[in-house]
Amino acid sequence: MTSLTKSNVPGQKANAPAAAPAAGAQVKRGANAARPQTNEERRRAQRVLLRMPILVYLPGKTNPLNGFTHTVSASGAMIILPEGLSQGTKLSLENPKTQKKVEAHVVRPPQMNPEGSLIPVEFTAPAPQFWNIFFPPAATT
Repeated sequence: MTSLTKSNVPGQKANAPAAAPAAGAQVKRGANAARPQTNEERRRAQRVLLRMPILVYLPGKTNPLNGFTHTVSASGAMIILPEGLSQGTKLSLENPKTQKKVEAHVVRPPQMNPEGSLIPVEFTAPAPQFWNIFFPPAATT
C-alpha cells in the first residue's frame, strides 16, 4: 500500500505518493522531529524466517557442507553451518529440494549460537526464485 503525503514543495502535487527514504535518511516523526531509519527500513530485501536444508560448496573441497537456513531473502540468507566461514569467502549454495545452485559470498564474520555458526551470505546476483517461495513487495513508508 502506498502512503500519501501532503507536499509543501513547489511543483509537487498534494497527496502524491511518498518516496521511500534513501540510505542514511531520516524518517519524519512530526512537524520538527526526525529519527534515523531502523535496520528494517534500510534493508534492500525483505527477510523471511525459513528453516530448510542447504548444501554449501567451497572452492577446493570435494564434499559439500550440510547446513540449513535461518532467514532468507531475494538477495541472500543467514545460514547455519557446523563450522564458521570467514568474511569474503566465496561459495556456492544448493537448494536440495529444487537442485538449483547460486554463487554467493560471506558478508560478515559468523556469530556462534547453540545450533552452530550463523553466517550471513549474499548472492553474487539477485536470485529471488532460488528459495522457491514468494517474497511480498517491500512496504513503503
